[in-house]
Amino acid sequence: MAASMILTAHEKDLGGGFKVRRLLPSATKQAVGPFLLFDHFGPIEAEARADQDIRPHPHIGLATVTYLFEGAIDHRDSLGSVQRIEPGAINWMTAGSGIVHSERTPQHLIGKVRRSHGLQLWAGLPKEHEETAPCFSHTPAAAIPVITVGGADVRVLIGKAFGLSSPVATFSETLYLDVTLRAEQEIVFDMLPPEAAIYPIEGRIEFDSAEPAMHTMTVLDTENAVRVSAKTHARFVLIGGAPLDGHRFMWWNFVSSSKERIVQAADDWSAQRFQKVPGETEWTPLPKSRF
Repeated sequence: MAASMILTAHEKDLGGGFKVRRLLPSATKQAVGPFLLFDHFGPIEAEARADQDIRPHPHIGLATVTYLFEGAIDHRDSLGSVQRIEPGAINWMTAGSGIVHSERTPQHLIGKVRRSHGLQLWAGLPKEHEETAPCFSHTPAAAIPVITVGGADVRVLIGKAFGLSSPVATFSETLYLDVTLRAEQEIVFDMLPPEAAIYPIEGRIEFDSAEPAMHTMTVLDTENAVRVSAKTHARFVLIGGAPLDGHRFMWWNFVSSSKERIVQAADDWSAQRFQKVPGETEWTPLPKSRF
């Protein structure tokens, strides 16, 4: 059996009508490997007057992982990082002891009809690194290793696969692949990490004698090889890695192995003790319901 669990997306509004399909965390599984959050947005076409900017907000105890298929985002953070995020690049932001960032529409796209499609994941940090110093790392699309395996093109976004290693540094065993599979072709994964899952992006794939529905995530039985075939031209991501070292508490944008640490972070944000993002004047208030 390749599949051990099916997770179904639920819709989440991040503000301004910007909606995502959230697969992780779920009621039945908090994480797959280190990945605690999995949001899929788009493909959507925003109207010229749409305001879908994500204002400055804080994080602790995690790393955000942003990957676009279409569109562009301007990232700014409290370290002073300024980075245009474009399709094919991996942007890894380690929050650690605390960071603030914004994600905004690039100036040249404001007032224009624009398309957006991508994934944002959170990777939980091992307990020994939860309070590490924050940092931001951009790996351009051209630096991501790519290999053709049979009828598939595999981009090794994070981790190691098929003899290739991503340059993206992580804190624990992590795997993130973007796979394009041509119609009537297949690919076999036989060296998976302890936890792994597949999420279809487009087209129709099949494994374990079943076709996963769009907007569902299939958690895999990694003790056996997984053979994925395509009924049409298809694209999917495979995520996974070593499981986290214990349960994580999650509230708003905060992740920690300690409830008390999340309460402290909420108090710090409310009192505006986090570092500011240079050039930003807006501020996202805490949710009304407290942890």
